[in-house]
Amino acid sequence: MKVKSVLSAGVLLFAIFFTAKTEAQTITTPRVASPAAEVSQTVGISKVTINYSRPSVKGREIWGKLVPYGFNNLGFGTSKAAPWRAGANENTIITFSHDAKIDGKEVPAGSYGYHVAVMENGEATIILSKNYSSWGSFFYDEKEDLLRVNVTTEEIPMTETLTFDFLQNSKNSTIAVLDWDKKRFPMTISFDTDDIVLANAKDQLRGVTGFGWQGPLSAANYCMQNNINHEQALKWVDKSIKANKNFQNVFVKASLLQQTGEKGNGMVMMDEAAQLANIGQLNFLGYQMLMKHKNYDKAIEYFKLNVKNNPEDANVYDSLGEAYKVSGQNKLAIKSLKKSLSLDPPANVKANSIKLLKELGVEDYAGTD
Repeated sequence: MKVKSVLSAGVLLFAIFFTAKTEAQTITTPRVASPAAEVSQTVGISKVTINYSRPSVKGREIWGKLVPYGFNNLGFGTSKAAPWRAGANENTIITFSHDAKIDGKEVPAGSYGYHVAVMENGEATIILSKNYSSWGSFFYDEKEDLLRVNVTTEEIPMTETLTFDFLQNSKNSTIAVLDWDKKRFPMTISFDTDDIVLANAKDQLRGVTGFGWQGPLSAANYCMQNNINHEQALKWVDKSIKANKNFQNVFVKASLLQQTGEKGNGMVMMDEAAQLANIGQLNFLGYQMLMKHKNYDKAIEYFKLNVKNNPEDANVYDSLGEAYKVSGQNKLAIKSLKKSLSLDPPANVKANSIKLLKELGVEDYAGTD
């Protein structure tokens, strides 16, 4: 097996590394060849971190040559069938802050050695090893595997220096990719983000975060936004209301009640929120009724309350006019929109009122009561 020419540089660096470790008086110096790198990605509130070294192509033939296919006896260390170290120098290490999944396979939180067996047919096996402290793949042992994932590599534009990156990031998942030469190795990583957030919330709310009204509210609001964990969320929001009743926590409770099917009680709470709202909050509430719930009567009720509370504000008339228009009450819409224009509205409000009037066939924009 021709491995000496391929691996001599790696073995040399290996020897130099351990020699340096034994000399207590050596200083830290730059690594010119295959410099160390770290890349990380947050998914939800979880974090994936990859530590690796970055070799460059330098005109060499990589696949099947510099990086042999499959599993190989590297001529050093204890492994007789080692995969590629997915980089250079030390172990490539991938770390998960929370329990994760790779292609549906469980990965406990922690750090793992990251190895790749590259196949000639374009397939590859990504291996996570529970041994992440060894040098490269020289001491790889299949018995220490946490998991293996088979992937199909992708052809990409030339990437001179080996690079890890994260693509297609979402609330629950990311695709970790290793790019080098003209080949990409993708691996999908996912987290149960909602479960992680809720477990973290329960822990945080036992500390100082749980003593004010904002902490329990933020936990309840997350549940409301994601339509989950309603029983506990209602307990959290009730705790917030008890500490300091305000528009925000009453609105969240109203929304949670509606999500659980208690629409009547939810609307009672929504009306209570309207009484606690400032001008911006009440406008928001009106548009929630208008656009999300299609409850035009309730939207108009809230917008009319905003007009009553703020009779000199152009925007509240613009919003009321829009609600009238959406509900088909065109004469009332025209009157309200013209009133908005008569109050010298900001440019964005003026533009919206004029646009709505044009849609109603009105070309005379003179504001009248």
